[in-house]
Amino acid sequence: MLSRRLVKSTPTLRTMSYIPKNRLDGKVAVVTASTDGIGFAIAKRLAQEGAKVVISSRKQKNVDCAVEELKGQRLDVAGFVCHVGKEEDRKNLMQCANQTFGGIDILVSNAAANPAVGGVLDCEEAAWDKIFDTNVKASYLIAKEALPYIRKRGGGSIVFVSSIAGFQPFGLLGAYSVSKTALLGLTKAAAQQLSTECINVNCIAPGIIQTKFSAALTESPTAQEATLSQIPMGRLGEVDDISGVAAFLVSDDARYITGETIVAAGGMASRL
Repeated sequence: MLSRRLVKSTPTLRTMSYIPKNRLDGKVAVVTASTDGIGFAIAKRLAQEGAKVVISSRKQKNVDCAVEELKGQRLDVAGFVCHVGKEEDRKNLMQCANQTFGGIDILVSNAAANPAVGGVLDCEEAAWDKIFDTNVKASYLIAKEALPYIRKRGGGSIVFVSSIAGFQPFGLLGAYSVSKTALLGLTKAAAQQLSTECINVNCIAPGIIQTKFSAALTESPTAQEATLSQIPMGRLGEVDDISGVAAFLVSDDARYITGETIVAAGGMASRL
């Protein structure tokens, strides 16, 4: 039976939460855009479960701060600068992970951008290109970069972070929503290709999570009321609501799951 450690959480939301302490022992994970928000929470959770974790961000200062915080909690992490849109950075991230920890078993592709607010057909071409270059193309390319290392370990896991907007588009995030729908297809296609190589490919579709990225949907009382009216559970998500899902998907508990998207959105409409 796995050892478990009690983790404090908001009492009004749940009385207790347990984190398996050694479910990911011996694994090496790379998490992109992981110095803040959902990415940071995922990196922290994987490390808490025993993985050696490489975090990354576009800015060295953010990487240094995140590494210092996690090492202060006695977690085994390293950090490197990576702009996922740059080939050199993607290659360097994987090489550094391999050199630092001796291989790669897990990739969590979390980086995303949304420079435009408005309906999908109102999006400027430059903004459309930026959104798809970061959210879709870079996700594909970072997975492609990690694949030889994961194969060398005899298998592993890839997780793409999509969004509930990939199922039910947000009116003000039109192009972003379409890019997140594309990740659902990427997940299925990649899972099918890698299904005989002991490499699982899955996806997470978070709902509206309390992060800087979602501030536009919650920053005013009116916006927050409108947002909450769409969530049957009646609350915004927390980053830890997503990190646990990621840890499950990259663990042996999910060894027979591939090509799937787990929606973690408090009951928001997604699919049948």
